[in-house]
Amino acid sequence: MSYLISLITSYFLGAIPFGLLVAKLFNKGDIRKVGSGNIGATNVMRVGGLRLAGFVWLLDMAKAVVAVLIGRYVGGESFAVWCGFMAIIGHCFPVWLRFRGGKGVSCLFGVLLAVNPILFVVCGIEWLIVALGTGISSAGALIVFCLMPVLGFCMSFGIGMAFLAISALCVVRHRENFLRLFKGQESIIEWKWKK
Repeated sequence: MSYLISLITSYFLGAIPFGLLVAKLFNKGDIRKVGSGNIGATNVMRVGGLRLAGFVWLLDMAKAVVAVLIGRYVGGESFAVWCGFMAIIGHCFPVWLRFRGGKGVSCLFGVLLAVNPILFVVCGIEWLIVALGTGISSAGALIVFCLMPVLGFCMSFGIGMAFLAISALCVVRHRENFLRLFKGQESIIEWKWKK
């Protein structure tokens, strides 16, 4: 029963729509009506700049970190990652917003941080180099999605399977981005500190 409660709790943690709440708190309006319509940090950047997006990114990471810590306490390392996966599902499909949420990258990095800070640094540096170098966030994310399961299986089979599930979910959530990326039509991010 404690395992089920942990998974459900992790989902509801992930379902907290920090992007939407922070944008409204700072009088940036409803971010579902601008840009991609997404509630994640990348869309927050379009209306609030890098500073506000960074704040949302940290909050979204934090809810995944808490989910992983709950899972670790209840059932060990592999179960902890599955709780992180449930937090990402909550972020992507929040019940409060008719299951229309973010795309999971910030929560993914929260899971990486809680599971292994070294993996977090490796994937974070890769994402930053590609995203800052090209201006295309999804390009950096695609490499992370491919790299993450490999790193997970290097740790254990259970973690590898959970990382594979996380990557698969994030790939599905980014399918339109990747189609635009391969066609050379993906939008370039404006890296402005404040808007």
